[in-house]
Amino acid sequence: MSSSDLASPELGRNLTFGLLDRLGSQIVTGVFAGRPFPTEADISAAHGVSRSVTREAIKMLAAKGMLSARPRQGITLRPEADWNLLDPAVLGWLLQRKVSIDLLVQFNQLRAAIEPAAAALAAVSASAAGLAEIERGFARMVAADGGRDDGLDADIAFHLAVLRASGNPFFMQFRELVSTALRTSIRFTNRIVGRSADLEAHGAVREAIGRRDPAAARAAMAAIIGDVMEVISGHTELAAD
Repeated sequence: MSSSDLASPELGRNLTFGLLDRLGSQIVTGVFAGRPFPTEADISAAHGVSRSVTREAIKMLAAKGMLSARPRQGITLRPEADWNLLDPAVLGWLLQRKVSIDLLVQFNQLRAAIEPAAAALAAVSASAAGLAEIERGFARMVAADGGRDDGLDADIAFHLAVLRASGNPFFMQFRELVSTALRTSIRFTNRIVGRSADLEAHGAVREAIGRRDPAAARAAMAAIIGDVMEVISGHTELAAD
């Protein structure tokens, strides 16, 4: 592979992260499929960066499970099954390629396992600060419904507030994953339903947590995700838009 095959636009001010993003996106979209992965020298020449910048970006991709770099063996691609899908950068690259219905379904299956449980736990153990953050998130959604806030950001803020209010640090490890993938999922579903998030459904989660009713909180959050799954599964033809 020649350096001209790898040529790309400017990487931005942070060369290491710019190169990381460029190579990660290229890996996910199949630029290197069926061919040897380029050497450090080829990458450095193609992108106009030092070998140390290239080496650092390769190390970061290796840490994400996407590459293997060993002495005398060179740099090789690892199978997608080895990629760290909980890494927000990896998920972001996956979502940049053509919207995959399978990926959206799988993501929402993960949400269905996590978010209802987090809502139930929040109803039991949320602090006053946690409840206040949920209220602020919902208030943003109300404002967005009236055109006074960004609907996407407000919806994500509400869901992250519920994760935080659960008080479980393991749930909080999913916050970047939820934020990254939810952004794509919401954009996709909103194209179909032609509106922003269902305020009544989210209000039911807020109210159940506020009155300390874990069963109702779990059911209300599960209903939101169930509605999303129904929309996605019923409109697979839009994946190629």
